[in-house]
Amino acid sequence: MAFFAMSRRHPLQPLSVTDLVAEHERLHEENEQLQRALTSHAVIDQAIGALVAVGRVPPKSAWRVLREVSQRTNTKVRTVAEHILKFAQGGALSGTELEELRRALDRHAARGSARRCAP
Repeated sequence: MAFFAMSRRHPLQPLSVTDLVAEHERLHEENEQLQRALTSHAVIDQAIGALVAVGRVPPKSAWRVLREVSQRTNTKVRTVAEHILKFAQGGALSGTELEELRRALDRHAARGSARRCAP
């Protein structure tokens, strides 16, 4: 049985077993990357929701808070998001993360109140 690659230049180019194995591995890796991305986005979205509820900031500000804490603590956004979710469920944050979270929330809460007070 022959397998063929589909492309615009060579619509029916036969593939070797080696090519099929390489393509299978490439697709498998791509699938794993997509799964990791979906998981990361879900965790980040949940952390944004927690910051909206607890920090009383709009979603755009919550994203900025998350990003600022990540940058100021030199920690990946996904990791900060995981820590914030644990914190929202009663867990603890490291002293540095907690301090940066408070500062970022204060900055964004102050900006939001300034906008609401502006004529």
